[in-house]
Amino acid sequence: MKRRCAVALVVLMALALTACAKASHTGAAKAEPARVEKVQGSDRNRVVLTKQAVDRLGITTAPVRDVAPPVPGRTIVDYSALIYDANGAAAVYTNPEPLVFVRAPVTVDNIQGSQAFLSNGPPPGAAVVTVGAPELYGIDSGIGGNE
Repeated sequence: MKRRCAVALVVLMALALTACAKASHTGAAKAEPARVEKVQGSDRNRVVLTKQAVDRLGITTAPVRDVAPPVPGRTIVDYSALIYDANGAAAVYTNPEPLVFVRAPVTVDNIQGSQAFLSNGPPPGAAVVTVGAPELYGIDSGIGGNE
């Protein structure tokens, strides 16, 4: 049931962004709120948003943290940063530069309250999306289309 609700939310937000992209403004140049670019040499995409799209989606980030005491290869992210694809594979969206988001696969070791402990993922200090990841996934995967 939770997965269906999450998928429905992703579809609705992707449709909202698509509708936003189609809206025209009198006297203003039409700007796409989002574009998807292939990351050269990989199977990943970069999702590039306008400042207005980031604000509208309410995207926020938090850094990946070391566990205490530090253990090589073990990190913590906010549980809200996790997204799962249709096959159950976990990922987070990193924010390597302003307005740019890249999905990064992670391996979740365990979840305790609002924290997800990872045995594989982005390095400590990397910014990951904690609010707005399902919407980014919808854009990244083409849910809602660009008709």
